[in-house]
Amino acid sequence: MLNDRGLNAALSGLVARAPLPVRLRVDVPRPAAPGVEAVAYFIVSEALANVVKHAQASSAEVTVARAGDLLRIVVSDDGTGGAVCGGGTGLPGLAQRAAAVDGTLTIDSPPGGPTVITAELPCES
Repeated sequence: MLNDRGLNAALSGLVARAPLPVRLRVDVPRPAAPGVEAVAYFIVSEALANVVKHAQASSAEVTVARAGDLLRIVVSDDGTGGAVCGGGTGLPGLAQRAAAVDGTLTIDSPPGGPTVITAELPCES
């Protein structure tokens, strides 16, 4: 679906299948390179899987916006927090995916929540 209908449609399908309410906001007036969009999709997919599996959250929010040469992805939840990049393979894998396209990934997850994962991926103008 990502290749045929674009990032917005692919993410809409992803959040529609989530077992908890997910608010999605996408503001991508022009597509990024296919490789960048694939990384963006993977980051959202894995981040939501982590929310469902670990966060004890009742809802989540995904925001994807492009500003010039930067695609910014924010996945947040109302869960218990305490996520760290180093435990298993999930969060380090997200950081590696972002780094593969010269992007960055940050995690803000204080004990008690909320958790906010932000990826910034450079893309062609």
